[in-house]
Amino acid sequence: MSARMGAAPEGAHDERAAAAAVRQMFSDIAPRYDFLNHLLSFNIDRLWWRRTARTFAHILRRSNARALDICCGTGDLALALRRVAGEDGATVVGADFAHPMLVRAVKKSEGKRVMLVEADALRLPVGDQSCDLVTSAFGFRNLANYEKGLQEIYRVLRAGGEVGILDFGEPGGAMGKLYRVYFKHVLPRVGTLISGVKGPYAYLPASVERFPAPEVMVEQMRSKGLVDVSWSAYTCGIAGVYRGRKS
Repeated sequence: MSARMGAAPEGAHDERAAAAAVRQMFSDIAPRYDFLNHLLSFNIDRLWWRRTARTFAHILRRSNARALDICCGTGDLALALRRVAGEDGATVVGADFAHPMLVRAVKKSEGKRVMLVEADALRLPVGDQSCDLVTSAFGFRNLANYEKGLQEIYRVLRAGGEVGILDFGEPGGAMGKLYRVYFKHVLPRVGTLISGVKGPYAYLPASVERFPAPEVMVEQMRSKGLVDVSWSAYTCGIAGVYRGRKS
């Protein structure tokens, strides 16, 4: 993964243009984002968020812990973290740079003790070594620079803190062939039809193809200083979580 490896929406030729295009895409689809996520994943996305949150229960149930969910979108993973943390557990903060997505996150998190901030994951308004857990669900892949994203995560993690990046994978075998037909042809058409916006749902499969393979991502996380790095596949490899720890 090179320093310039990151999201590359059509027509974006540098990091600034890529970030602007991603922000605009997610702002455009925000009104139908949750509905389409559940529809197009057959509601399996809810299981992925819950499973990821439970993976970090040992951190979330500590009253003095701080969890930061970057690229939080409408807040689904942040809310899953909050549920695992319980009333007396970690402080949970969600951050995203697409304002319309955060507006929906605010509505969904009313009374649920999740703090939300509008911020770019590549320039977090968070102090060094201030977080015990940093997570992201289907958002890290959309960063304009993956290496900078990992560097920023490492910066804000305390010693012993952990990271969990939930994102799509590329399943193999017969399942993989069927999934790719759905993901590349059916999903974009349905998403475009319902949202009324073409770009984001054509971008989605292209962004997954562009994202590093699990073994490459794992090695890149290690190269940034993270230890105990792993990839755990969910649902035959359609998605999965990358884990690592700051030693």
